[in-house]
Amino acid sequence: MPVLTPQVDKSSEAFARNRSSLLQRIALLDEQLAAARAGGGDKYVERHRSRDKMPVRERIDLLLDRGSPFLELSALAGWGSEFTVGASVVTGIGVVSGVECVIVGNDPTVRGGASNPFTWKKIIRALEIARHNRLPVINLVESGGADLPTQVEAFVPGGALFRDLTRLSAAGVPTVAIVFGNSTAGGAYVPGMCDYSIMVKERAKVFLGGPPLVRMATGEVSTDEELGGAEMHSRTSGLSDYLAVDERDAIRLGRQVMADINWRKLGPGPTQPARPPRCDPEDILGVVSSDLRVPFRPHDVLAHVLDDSRFDEYKPTYGTSLVTGWGHLHGYPVGILANANGVIFPEEAEKAAEFILLANQVDVPLLFLQNTTGFIVGKVYEQAGMIKDGAKMINAVANSSVPHITLLMGASYGAGNYAMSGRAYEPRFVFSWPNSKTAVMGPQQLAGVLSIVAQQAAAASGREFDESADAERRASVEQQIERESDSFFMSGRVYDDGVIDPRDTRTVLGIALSAAHSNQIKGTRGFGVFRM
Repeated sequence: MPVLTPQVDKSSEAFARNRSSLLQRIALLDEQLAAARAGGGDKYVERHRSRDKMPVRERIDLLLDRGSPFLELSALAGWGSEFTVGASVVTGIGVVSGVECVIVGNDPTVRGGASNPFTWKKIIRALEIARHNRLPVINLVESGGADLPTQVEAFVPGGALFRDLTRLSAAGVPTVAIVFGNSTAGGAYVPGMCDYSIMVKERAKVFLGGPPLVRMATGEVSTDEELGGAEMHSRTSGLSDYLAVDERDAIRLGRQVMADINWRKLGPGPTQPARPPRCDPEDILGVVSSDLRVPFRPHDVLAHVLDDSRFDEYKPTYGTSLVTGWGHLHGYPVGILANANGVIFPEEAEKAAEFILLANQVDVPLLFLQNTTGFIVGKVYEQAGMIKDGAKMINAVANSSVPHITLLMGASYGAGNYAMSGRAYEPRFVFSWPNSKTAVMGPQQLAGVLSIVAQQAAAASGREFDESADAERRASVEQQIERESDSFFMSGRVYDDGVIDPRDTRTVLGIALSAAHSNQIKGTRGFGVFRM
């Protein structure tokens, strides 16, 4: 394969400006990730430790194989809301006893680990990733149940947790619950619905109703242990499979369970050695334009991500605003679709559809690198069949069955988000860079459209158009869309799987690819009707 050579001048003012802009966003990202790692804050962490309990991230560290990475997912869940960043739960992918797993760990230092609406979104997305990629699940349980003041937003969707645990088991994907403390009310069904259940002696409490509720409902007076203690469930009810003497013992037992399941990946392994890129990952920060209106070459990004910086471009002189081609990432073969100048023209849409079909024919996963303002508009393009060509691309994306991994590098607007395998199209993973924006269209365009509609409505009704009020509305709308399209805002609502430092792109995509290969890698051989 040809070797990519970045066409950027590292001594230029533009390179320095781009780097400075991204570093500022990365600093903001680091602040928010630190807030998520802090959980409920020093006071509640110390209270937790005083009870001889480990914080959730320490539990995860002990659970993972020594020296192995942990790809945290949805770390900014709840950002911009009334809830703590991270949504009182940690989710991610890690290796336990040699097995790649999805890990879900309640953070009891945040309101006792209570689950708010963002908690459920985050957990359900983690289980969706487990199901699509055939990854065993380990639940580290210590939660007081639902956050009652927000139950109207959490109760109905929260039921999907139990549904997904049973579906994973039915699909032959092992699920494990390690109960460190409370697992009450609906949460009691987590150990009940997992294949394996481990409980910590004198700490785990698993019951549908605690002593106060039982007394109110039935008049019965019971202790925590009688109702749902670890020993009772290990010796009497049979809900617990293993009784751990303490937290470390529970983690040891969890690791032993994973060692005993004889797990095997269904997908093929890497086809070549994982050679690092020839370009310094640090320099990727200067490649990405600080202004989303200024395009940048995806080749310059790929040179910092792909194995040995090698890329075999497909149709390089046709539909040049979309780059397609083949490469390897951590030894895995991948097909790549990357936006070049933002706009998708008819030629790009046809090229993309054809390339996606080719990838499915040879069972190769696809990486979508988004920086798009959407499909081209205008009389000429409508008459030329932009809708038909765009439909071909969306048809191919929607019906492709090889794994898709999507990265939002810049703009992600309109149907371009869909056509480049946005979240609605069920890619295995979606990650965002901190500079990216996602919306129906850009703030200025959206505000301008609303202004034109208002002018036309005023003219149609014979009213005088208030220019001053319109200017205020436009400014307000632009501010709203600017805020709501921000990568932190979108990630806070779990519309991606995490905002990542661009310098970590190769590592993150590599872990995601490896996880995807836990399942079969098999392309679609038949698609829907393509309009010609």
